[in-house]
Amino acid sequence: MEKLNQPITGICSFAKYPICTDLEQLEADIAVLGVPYDLGVGFLSGARLGPRRIREVSTHYARGEAGFYDPENEEQLLAAPIRIVDCGDADILHGDIEYSFSHIEDSVRKILQKGAIPAIMGGDHSITIPVGRALACLDSEICIVHFDAHLDWTDHVGPQYYGNGSPMRRLSEMEHIGKMIQIGLRGLGSSKRSDFEDARAYGSILVPASEVHKEGAQNVLKKIPKADKYFISLDIDGYDISIAPGVGSPSPGGLYYDEVAEMLAGICQMGEIVGFDLVEVAPQYDPAGITSRVAAMTMLNLMGQIMKNKK
Repeated sequence: MEKLNQPITGICSFAKYPICTDLEQLEADIAVLGVPYDLGVGFLSGARLGPRRIREVSTHYARGEAGFYDPENEEQLLAAPIRIVDCGDADILHGDIEYSFSHIEDSVRKILQKGAIPAIMGGDHSITIPVGRALACLDSEICIVHFDAHLDWTDHVGPQYYGNGSPMRRLSEMEHIGKMIQIGLRGLGSSKRSDFEDARAYGSILVPASEVHKEGAQNVLKKIPKADKYFISLDIDGYDISIAPGVGSPSPGGLYYDEVAEMLAGICQMGEIVGFDLVEVAPQYDPAGITSRVAAMTMLNLMGQIMKNKK
């Protein structure tokens, strides 16, 4: 008798996609990788639990090889023969930044070398640093599209150069990272004046959340730098606190799901998306599980748009 494979049964892989933890055997269009790491957090920890909770709620949306019907655009997304697999988690040793970053970078590089698009679940935002290092294997200049309430341009806090407030500055120091746009910024004191000055000096385009609300997603898309290859980094606290309370640094006045979905769809039409990460889901601060669901649906939606536009 054929199994129905309903969401409530089976192992909680991302959206119940097949599991491939041996990256040497990877054959996929998109490879999901969890990074349960939150040593970069200075205050509210817990993002290490994000990948596991996102996987759990994502099974509710599993549709298998049939893919997902989008009733708004009347199209089918992520249907076979598109191949998505869950590669499990990067190997993490809490308390050892060097070990953890080395394994994150190695896992992402292997996914890229196998020709798959890494879809990465954090973890705090510092994981984007080793992810960014891995992108060097593409031998191309990468444009960064960053959704976040925070600028993430802190140089260091004492001797800590690899905190969750520093990933965009660390990316800017990498030779293969080119232009950058940061969307959703807000909050009194979320970053120092000097950090904003440094980001502007680098050439980063800064878009406050209030500008998205006033001008609309299509006008923001006009500001996206032209590039052949893009990497998208989504901090879940870029969303408004009303739909993403389960984060370490929640902030009112943020972005809404439809706004982000419209911008992601537009970015995917502009060039090749070489990968993305979604970070900072800290599920213990959200008993209702709203944040994890928004994260899972954001990932599935972005995957659908990437493959829809992939040439």
